[in-house]
Amino acid sequence: MSVELKGLMEEIRKEKEIEMGVIVEALRSALLSAYKKHFGSIENVTIDINPDTGGLKVLAKKKVVRKIENPRIEIEKEEAKRIKKRVRLNQEIEVEITPKEFGRIAVQTAKQVVTQRIREAEKEKIYQEFKEREGDIITGIVQRVEHRTVIVTLGKIEAVLPVREQTPGEDYKYGDRIKTYLLHVKKTPRGPQIILSRTHPGLVRRLFELEVPEIYEKIVEIKNIAREAGARTKIAVSSKDANVDPVGSCVGTRGARVNSIIQELRGEKIDIIPYSEDPVAFVSSALKPAQVEKVIIHKEEGEMEVIVPKDKLSLAIGRKGQNVRLAAKLTGWKIDLKSPEEKALEEKAKIELTELPGVGEKIAQTLEEAGFKNVVDIAQSKIEDLIKVKGIGRITALKILKGAKVLIEEAEEKVRD
Repeated sequence: MSVELKGLMEEIRKEKEIEMGVIVEALRSALLSAYKKHFGSIENVTIDINPDTGGLKVLAKKKVVRKIENPRIEIEKEEAKRIKKRVRLNQEIEVEITPKEFGRIAVQTAKQVVTQRIREAEKEKIYQEFKEREGDIITGIVQRVEHRTVIVTLGKIEAVLPVREQTPGEDYKYGDRIKTYLLHVKKTPRGPQIILSRTHPGLVRRLFELEVPEIYEKIVEIKNIAREAGARTKIAVSSKDANVDPVGSCVGTRGARVNSIIQELRGEKIDIIPYSEDPVAFVSSALKPAQVEKVIIHKEEGEMEVIVPKDKLSLAIGRKGQNVRLAAKLTGWKIDLKSPEEKALEEKAKIELTELPGVGEKIAQTLEEAGFKNVVDIAQSKIEDLIKVKGIGRITALKILKGAKVLIEEAEEKVRD
């Protein structure tokens, strides 16, 4: 029996790569349950297993007495001396009570129960192994697709790439070798479930850490990443060494480093932005390739008005708003893009009629009722139009018209400054 038991434990240890101590503990627990099932109470019983020989003993703790009243928990002193030379009354000693048929039971139990315990230990080992790798890149092979969920093999275990974590436009075929971001590992009754991602910004971060030595060595730091998987990523980088160009380090010679990452991401565009503590400089860089003319900060609102040449406005916005959206996400600022013409018109519209020379609340109301809603309306009018308004003569009309044009010019100048 001992040879068979030892062989079984060795087989489990090699096949499942589980430590012998874990196997012995699982077997001991299972055999205690088996003993109770076949032979009754186990209150004072322990199982001794020798992993080197496979030897098995059932031991019972018994109290040394002069006269036995309960043979299950007591032993006479003379008999106790045959087990242990020096004993005293009321001392507890371990007595072997291994039943003859217990060897057969032990092997059966080992095969049936211990295997289950080993499975549990194996599941725990896998869980801990992959839990430690959360947030890291892991390479796997596409095994199959089930209801659009991609099943990826990671050695001896399968992981899932859910639809929500798949890059739009990517096609995953059997046998494809893919790099993924280990998003989450959770315990389930069937064992650990490993969730992978191809869309998480962390995938881009780890790819750069692996590809760019300066990042791995913490000379260059990734400050932030904004990503729309499959389309475009913006990554902000800075350098702790004034002699090291963070953008150049990430791009590599002739673009070798960034192109390697783009290839891994199957053509996703990557903009590498120099990080700056100056919010205006940072936002301006983040909006590239568009050219920024002026930035107006509204700190309390966390917003920036960014003035871009009219012919570059669509470039700044990007396809379906992608460029400005990613820039806002990267920098943490709300970005309101405007052309100089739009901003100038906005500034003009802010001018109150009462700012015009000779115009008080009453005349302003009269002008509005006559159709002059703002200063722009007045600047574009003629003297003849103004003198038709009740209470406004030619001299007043000239002052108002001249004043309107001055205010309009000042508003336009404000935008250019």
